[in-house]
Amino acid sequence: MICQKFCVAFLHWEFIYLITAFNLEYPVTPWRFKLSCMPPNTTYDFLLPTGISKNTSNVNEHYEAVVEAKFNSSSTYFSNLSSKTTFHCCLWSEEDKNCSVHADDVEGKAFVATVNSLVFQQIGANWNIQCWTKEDLELFICYMESLFKNPFKAYNLKVHLLYVLPEVLEESLPVPQKGSFLTVQCNCSVRDSCECHVPVPTAKLNHTLLMYFKITSGGVIFQSPMMSVQPINVVKPDPPLGLHMEITDTGNLKISWSSPTLVPFQLQYQVKYSENSSTNMRKADEIVSATSLLVDSVLPGSSYEVQVRGRRLDGPGLWSDWSAPLIFTTQDVIYFPPKILTSVGSNVSFHCIYKNENKIVSSKKIIWWMNLAEKIPQSQYHVMGDHVSKVTFRSLKATKPRGKFTYDAIYCCNEHECHHRYAELYVIDVNINISCETDGYLTQMTCRWSTNAIQSLVGSTLQLRYHRSSLYCSDVPSIHPISESKDCHLQRDGFYECVFQPIFLLSGYTMWIRINHSLGSLDSPPTCVVPDSVVKPLPPSSVKVEITVKIGLLKISWEKPVFPENNLKFQIRYGLSGKEVQWKMYEVHDAKSNSASVLVPDLCAVYAVQVRCKRLDGLGYWSNWSNPAYTVVTDIKVPTRGPEVWRIINEDTTKKERNVTLLWKPLMKNDSLCSVRKYVVKHHTSRNGTWSEDVGNHTQFTFLWTEQAHSVTVLAVNSIGASFVNFNLTFSWPMSKVNTVQSLSAYPLNSSCVFLSWKLSPSDYSLMYFITEWKILNEDSETKWLRIPSSVKKYYIHDHFIPIEKYQFSLYPVFMEGVGKPKIINSFTPDDIEKRQNDAGLYVIVPIIISSSILLLGTLLISHQRMKKMFWEDVPNPKNCSWAQGLNFQKKMVCAKEPLDGKSGQ
Repeated sequence: MICQKFCVAFLHWEFIYLITAFNLEYPVTPWRFKLSCMPPNTTYDFLLPTGISKNTSNVNEHYEAVVEAKFNSSSTYFSNLSSKTTFHCCLWSEEDKNCSVHADDVEGKAFVATVNSLVFQQIGANWNIQCWTKEDLELFICYMESLFKNPFKAYNLKVHLLYVLPEVLEESLPVPQKGSFLTVQCNCSVRDSCECHVPVPTAKLNHTLLMYFKITSGGVIFQSPMMSVQPINVVKPDPPLGLHMEITDTGNLKISWSSPTLVPFQLQYQVKYSENSSTNMRKADEIVSATSLLVDSVLPGSSYEVQVRGRRLDGPGLWSDWSAPLIFTTQDVIYFPPKILTSVGSNVSFHCIYKNENKIVSSKKIIWWMNLAEKIPQSQYHVMGDHVSKVTFRSLKATKPRGKFTYDAIYCCNEHECHHRYAELYVIDVNINISCETDGYLTQMTCRWSTNAIQSLVGSTLQLRYHRSSLYCSDVPSIHPISESKDCHLQRDGFYECVFQPIFLLSGYTMWIRINHSLGSLDSPPTCVVPDSVVKPLPPSSVKVEITVKIGLLKISWEKPVFPENNLKFQIRYGLSGKEVQWKMYEVHDAKSNSASVLVPDLCAVYAVQVRCKRLDGLGYWSNWSNPAYTVVTDIKVPTRGPEVWRIINEDTTKKERNVTLLWKPLMKNDSLCSVRKYVVKHHTSRNGTWSEDVGNHTQFTFLWTEQAHSVTVLAVNSIGASFVNFNLTFSWPMSKVNTVQSLSAYPLNSSCVFLSWKLSPSDYSLMYFITEWKILNEDSETKWLRIPSSVKKYYIHDHFIPIEKYQFSLYPVFMEGVGKPKIINSFTPDDIEKRQNDAGLYVIVPIIISSSILLLGTLLISHQRMKKMFWEDVPNPKNCSWAQGLNFQKKMVCAKEPLDGKSGQ
């Protein structure tokens, strides 16, 4: 026998004898191997028959014959074994039919003999063993399955695995001593199988693990030879995940799966599948490195059963367990692709194979329908084979949603009927507008886009993709194969916002929106943006506004923003300050200017002004409006005139005093230019001369009138000075008796207008103007007054007049010398129609008079008819009244009524 380098062990329950002279560890393989142990004969010639040399290699045939004779002749051989019996054990695999055994001859010398493993397998104690490293690379597992045969049964099986894992990685290490081995107890089930777990640190996956088994069964101890293995070489992956089958767009069956997540290296896969159909039966077994496999010639109504397992692609390793079987059945009508997602304007095609009553329909007899409502013209059909039909759609329009259906149903039919299954066509308008703007500091660019124009597709996600070129944009933007995504966030206004920071001002950013869906992805038309061309400047600062005093203009000034450095144009909006400003616009195209003047009509109003800017070349956006600036109302000049003045005189007859209360109306802004701070009353008398009194903001002032003549003038004073043109009023006793107003008439036109007319007598005094007063009689009501020019002889008073009230009207002539005697009437003038018709000033009331006359005439006619009826009822009948015969009742005669008794009167 030729000595081979294998580990030889004498198994004894009290000691272990290891041969250290040779490096004879059994290399653990990734496949299943066997451990076989055989008891020795009383003499060693059991292993080697007499007369056969130990070095003779051709002894296997003799082993089989001798072993079979000896063990078949005694059924009680194993039952008589002692617990101290030494068993000869060896490890072997299906690839190597021989195994090495360490034994002693009759002289007590040890040697290694190579024998046929079949001898051990037939008459000894046997175990199937397989060891592997789990996919997570943290646990080394050995699985043992007992193969004991009658009459030697395995019972009370206990297995221990003794191992050692060196600290260093070396090619050759001495066999460690007995005390350095660690022991793990294996978990044995009732079916005589055991599983042993050895934890392996990740850093030692490439180290050599030395181990052996110690097996106790039926009171006998078996011990395996020494074994060695590198855990990384016996990795057993988990079964592939997510096994899936589907019909591809080209009509093939695609079997796909995913690799285990924890495997640190690439795998190869073994796929076994079977096809069962009414016309075909086939089985296949293929090994691939990809995670999918295409099966062609798929027919409707076929059933496929598939399983997949994996193993390390490069290097040794174990096959994983098979995945759970998956069954996939094709329908009677196969569409490929079954669903299409595309954009507006594109061209797409569907294929189908139609099976009807176990017979595949000829492609020439297939017709196509859309939504079962529109037959697709045959010009769009194409015969692709005996059984495959194709339909093509060109220049597609967006799908119109129909209730909850967001697609068009495409039906493949035979000549007489359509199957209920259909393909789905989704057509989406992906024209999405992307707008960008660069901030005024030139540090970031914000891009916005909305999905309002996109048809909602369940399960889809939107993503902005972009590619940055080194300089500017190309004339025709295109989608670049290398792109990046940008995170965009939905805003409250329904727009998505994406921020680019930092930015390259002169680079071209080509952007598009990608719609990702399980059916595929679509891209919107790309647009290219240069950040420098979409700048939104900061608004102008330090905006100031004022009304110029001398020329009365609205003068605005500002400071331009620092960025961008391009020339800017400015736009001004201004308007009267209030809740809703009515803005007016004004543009300044002079890039060097930082001020402007605008003509405004009201110089005494508060104006609000804002300014914004934009690049002069038209690129980019208008800035936001600046913060508003407001004018401050200031006086432009002294008031143009003083207020109109009148008086109320209260005379105390007991004290012989006259108190005069001056009344005036506040000046309007046009006269005050632009405000009045106070009023000043100037007095002039012959005795006391001239003096002034400051009355502040009050609009009335009372003084004592004691002299024959007393003149007063009321001045309006603002921040610049006092008014130059003022109204003088002179109080004179002699003039108060001058009567120049001959007559006064008041005619009410309606509840808001009264017409006054008057006549004057000749006078030698210089008439300045009239003052008219009116008030309600019998009430302590306010007296109202108006100033009327001296040249006027009639005047309309507009006020709220109550028709049932009596009013007093007074007309005062005012002369240079003083106030004359008034004409006073305490009621409206009687209605003299003829006079008012002749009065040219009354033409406005003629329509009213005419309408009233027509109404009166109608009333009279009705009354006349009623009187006529009543009159003739009272006139006696001449036939019955003797005295009435021969009389003419049209004359003015009176006829007494006939007595009630019918007798004539005496």
